[in-house]
Amino acid sequence: MGVEIERKFLVKGDFSAGVTQAYRIVQGYLCSAPERTVRIRIRDREAFITIKGPSSGDGLTRYEFEQPIPLADAEELLKLCEPGIIEKVRHIIPAGTHTWEVDVFHGGNEGLVMAEIELKNPNEAVDLPDWIGEEVTGDPRYYNSMLRKPLPTSPKGRR
Repeated sequence: MGVEIERKFLVKGDFSAGVTQAYRIVQGYLCSAPERTVRIRIRDREAFITIKGPSSGDGLTRYEFEQPIPLADAEELLKLCEPGIIEKVRHIIPAGTHTWEVDVFHGGNEGLVMAEIELKNPNEAVDLPDWIGEEVTGDPRYYNSMLRKPLPTSPKGRR
């Protein structure tokens, strides 16, 4: 059993110079309740089921359990998920002892670009690259489970 400690940011500039790897992610939620989420994720040809507990008050930490599952099972489980499958490309950017994960969203949130960094403890200092914008850690609008519905500011979310 693990605890996830991460900060999230919007991306405001070109991050591509540091990318060492990128892969496609498709994910859906069997449950997206605030007190627990159950996610099915396909990353290229690998599949995972992830269970997360509620976020701490500041949004920095939460319980996380993740296990690989057969790809065929994940494809079937995606059919059972709540409406709003998320599609994105994740870019990996090593930075000292940390690794930035930059997600470029497609589908309903086309144009949204967010960066995450996992930490060893909530008070850990982080050097922010110049392409990092506003911090959105703890803002429920930017939880992946909420991004099943397009953000009002995304092209498909505008009314």
